[in-house]
Amino acid sequence: MKGIVFTEFLDLVEAKFGLEMVDKIINQSNLESNGAYTAVGTYEFSEMLQLLQHLSENTGISIDDLLLVYAEHFFSVLKKSYPGLFVTYTDPIEMLSSIENHIHVEVRKIYPDAELPTFEVVEKSKNSITLIYKSSRAMHHFGLGLMNKTFEHFNATATILLEKLKKDGTEVKFIITKN
Repeated sequence: MKGIVFTEFLDLVEAKFGLEMVDKIINQSNLESNGAYTAVGTYEFSEMLQLLQHLSENTGISIDDLLLVYAEHFFSVLKKSYPGLFVTYTDPIEMLSSIENHIHVEVRKIYPDAELPTFEVVEKSKNSITLIYKSSRAMHHFGLGLMNKTFEHFNATATILLEKLKKDGTEVKFIITKN
């Protein structure tokens, strides 16, 4: 997993819960990196799982809810750092339908060894889209948060239904209808 995901996560934890919480969850975890991350480095996903688990235990907030909040933060980082990804689109459905063929292509230019989830477009119309999320990492709530922020970016709202196709969350169907 790319280091930017870790550095931004720890920045968010510090902003929301304080530096003491960052130190606490790092110390509670058994991290090969010892919690020292660079944005361009690559780290084991198990480290993110440990940090999330300990943050959840210390705050009483579910991992899914933490991932939603983190995705909202990460969206603003993407928007600020890579504005070119956003000016191409005028509609959230169009943007979501281009995750595989444009957005992930651009991400791989910056991070060639990034392990990204896949988003298969199953159905698409002007006001709706159905996507199948597949990843070895069950971070579908992170994807859900990014989708929510995509609609917000375009001053739109949507109803997003999430259906786990695999119990462990590694394959999820998103049914998205623009309001």
